[in-house]
Amino acid sequence: MSDKIIENNQVTIMGEVASEFTFSHEVFGEGFYMVEVRVRRLSSSEDRIPVMISERLIDVSQDYTGEFIMASGQFRSYNRHDEQKNRLVLSVFAREVSFIEEELDGAKTNSIFLDGYICKLPVYRKTPLGREIADLLLAVNRPYGKSDYIPCICWGRNARFASAFEVGEHVQIFGRIQSRTYIKKLTETETEERTAYEVSVSKLECIEE
Repeated sequence: MSDKIIENNQVTIMGEVASEFTFSHEVFGEGFYMVEVRVRRLSSSEDRIPVMISERLIDVSQDYTGEFIMASGQFRSYNRHDEQKNRLVLSVFAREVSFIEEELDGAKTNSIFLDGYICKLPVYRKTPLGREIADLLLAVNRPYGKSDYIPCICWGRNARFASAFEVGEHVQIFGRIQSRTYIKKLTETETEERTAYEVSVSKLECIEE
């Protein structure tokens, strides 16, 4: 059963290590560490994606900044209590990690497949230039009764299609993980630059139960 569950959340990214490892947490004596990976887009821009790696997969005492890796696993979320409210924190949970020469030309450097359920009504809007966008929040079940909550963004005809989804609908999504920075207003005089992560949807299907 657990293998089937894990098939509903599959991620592979390839990119350049952009930070040293920082300790995240420990479970049953196994330490988990965060590292940031810079993944190129087809355009000249890039995404900086946080990856959580077990100390049993890689020597976390080394600094691999500038080296290229391929990591595959799942896109996971957890709630962090921050400033009197919960913040959704997202990262790639790596199950396999390998070093590569560099990003392979034409290879899919960033791909994700999710199979889950719509857990709040989609938010559909148009940009000032008339581009259609729909924001989704997808609940993807893990074993043992847990779920990951993954923000997804659709464009164009995918956005129109997604705007009609109801809460509880079963959906499959293919796309890529993207990062974007934004300014968070903390007080009247203080702001802070933060990074949000979401799945940019290239294809989505509604699954009839």
